[in-house]
Amino acid sequence: MARRGEELRQHILRAAKEVFLEMGFERASMDVVAARAETSKRSLYAHFESKDKLFLAVVDLVRELYLDTLGTPDAYDDDVVEAAVLFCGRFLQLLLWEPALRTCRLGIAEAERLPEASARYYDAIFNASQERLAAFLGQRCGLAPATSAAVASELLGRTVYPRLFRALTGVEALLPEKPEEATIAADIDLAPIRETAVALLPKGR
Repeated sequence: MARRGEELRQHILRAAKEVFLEMGFERASMDVVAARAETSKRSLYAHFESKDKLFLAVVDLVRELYLDTLGTPDAYDDDVVEAAVLFCGRFLQLLLWEPALRTCRLGIAEAERLPEASARYYDAIFNASQERLAAFLGQRCGLAPATSAAVASELLGRTVYPRLFRALTGVEALLPEKPEEATIAADIDLAPIRETAVALLPKGR
């Protein structure tokens, strides 16, 4: 049975995500996306009126997939520090997965031509993750909103630097397989993250 309506839209989005990652924005065409999604160009344009609009929708899909996989800090451990550390480790672990890192590079590459897409990507991956961590720290540690936001920013900053930037520039190898939560400690050096968390979070949590 042919896909229709929302089912077809979601199928197109997933196909488009793979096309953009494989070919980049400029080389990817609506013809290629339609062929990959096994639908007509007419159906494709009925859902997405331009390649720019399709790309923006793909960014929104990435947000949904990423945040669903990342979850919230309280799901990682009962101890506040350990929960924050594992959440940060998972955050970096997922970013170092090859498709995720390539998506990040794609967002950077299109920042000048399509700033809305890059801004949405930043909000989806970095800002939303920081907001989740800040909300957790505010609730569990009794921190004021401004303080919890600052601590969350510092923790995530310590988490991604320098490894994410090394990966973005090709200096460090990526994780080829989708990483599992059980392998966070094996994939990520948690010691500096834990050291930062212990220094920043109030004692007697």
